[in-house]
Amino acid sequence: MGENCKTLGELGFAAHVNVAVTGVTIDNRLVKRGDLFAALPGTNVHGARFAMDAIAAGAAAILTDPDGAAVLKSDFDPDFPIVVTSDVRAALSRAAALFFGTQPETMVAVTGTNGKTSVASFCRQIWNELELSAINIGTTGVEGDWTYPLHHTTPDPITLHSILAQAAQSGVTHGAMEASSHGLDQRRLEGVALKAAGFTNFTQDHLDYHHSFDDYFAAKSRLFEKLLPMDATAVINTDDPKLSIYASDLAMLGYTLITIGTNAANDLYISDQRFDATGQTLRFSFKGKTYVKRLNLIGGFQAENVLMAAALVIASGSDPQYVFDTLEHLTTVRGRMQYAATRKNGASVFVDYAHTPDAVETAISAFRPHVMGRLIAIIGAGGDRDTTKRPLMARAAVETADHVIVTDDNPRTEDPASIRAMVMAGATDAANITEVGDRAEAILRAVHMLEPGDGLLITGKGHETGQIVGQDILPFDDVEQASVAVAALDGMI
Repeated sequence: MGENCKTLGELGFAAHVNVAVTGVTIDNRLVKRGDLFAALPGTNVHGARFAMDAIAAGAAAILTDPDGAAVLKSDFDPDFPIVVTSDVRAALSRAAALFFGTQPETMVAVTGTNGKTSVASFCRQIWNELELSAINIGTTGVEGDWTYPLHHTTPDPITLHSILAQAAQSGVTHGAMEASSHGLDQRRLEGVALKAAGFTNFTQDHLDYHHSFDDYFAAKSRLFEKLLPMDATAVINTDDPKLSIYASDLAMLGYTLITIGTNAANDLYISDQRFDATGQTLRFSFKGKTYVKRLNLIGGFQAENVLMAAALVIASGSDPQYVFDTLEHLTTVRGRMQYAATRKNGASVFVDYAHTPDAVETAISAFRPHVMGRLIAIIGAGGDRDTTKRPLMARAAVETADHVIVTDDNPRTEDPASIRAMVMAGATDAANITEVGDRAEAILRAVHMLEPGDGLLITGKGHETGQIVGQDILPFDDVEQASVAVAALDGMI
């Protein structure tokens, strides 16, 4: 990738130090002459099985692990440059960082089950308000003063370090990125020079990948224990019981901390919130000084996301007073408690990405203070993902909303009816839950139910503009569907 040229020695590899490479890739189909081909272990097959194809395409060297080296041993030219390392994914990430050579001078990362996208976006917005050139990287792609589409929350390390270098070369000085558990476990963030890192919360998700809560937490904690320099700052939301304990552990290890939450013992804490139809007023304290600021954001949890972002920006060098002065200008992230439409009778419709039991409960509870009448919620669960959370989704929704409609999310290759049945099984009050398979029909029915003062929260897909059915991605946007439903029912179309 690129016109750069580095030796293996300059990429941190002692073997074959003088071998020059002009690119780095993990896809043998994309190999160009002079590339370093990283042969990584895969779910079904080891990348080393494609090494000969990479060499035939002009690869100058191979990077792999001991298992990959064993695959190559039988038919490999012993004089060909091969680098073998036990943690090949981490080695690849660090090599990519060295190959591309530059990144925005101030980088922060945020992990946690929920809130990552909002926090990263709020960091970028605060920096922009401070007249600093900034980007955020994650679920919604690369946004801000330099943009780029992404397919993963935390992109592969070659893509990541390539876009960091391009952003820096375009004048971007500040960046906030989401650190997903998959990305951390697969070492994609190695080589990113962090000034601060944040931990929002820790609840059930991705157990189809991590298999246990311990494995999931171990992946998240890598951000602090392996990637965050000791002279950087960890920002921890101690309202989460597990993170409160973890903050104490990090403090004992010598890390600099900024703790946030609703307890006065925190460095940055919320003392009061007042809600209205379009936002909230927040009273909070930092380092002994109290502030009152307006947030044009729906949902109490957004206040914690905002303060997490503010703390990360402060930890990376900005003045607290100037940071807090920007908060009233922040806007919601697409698909995160996003306004969709209002019926003629005043009932409002919002869309949120909540797709875990905790996130659904949090989103509905956060929406409640903004709703005078009934709160109706639409939920669903994705196919080919963690099945244990499906009944918990319904339980969380029924216990917090006045009426719940269960519909299809992204069924993928599973039978949609079977997914809905698993969700419905968790309902503790069958009288207040309805099953409507077709998502557009579910939204139309929910909008039709809205009376003056009511509110509808559509959860699950948020910013997504497609619905995955089988192997196909069908156009579908919750905000658009809600707007169409309101217009149709109110006689505007």
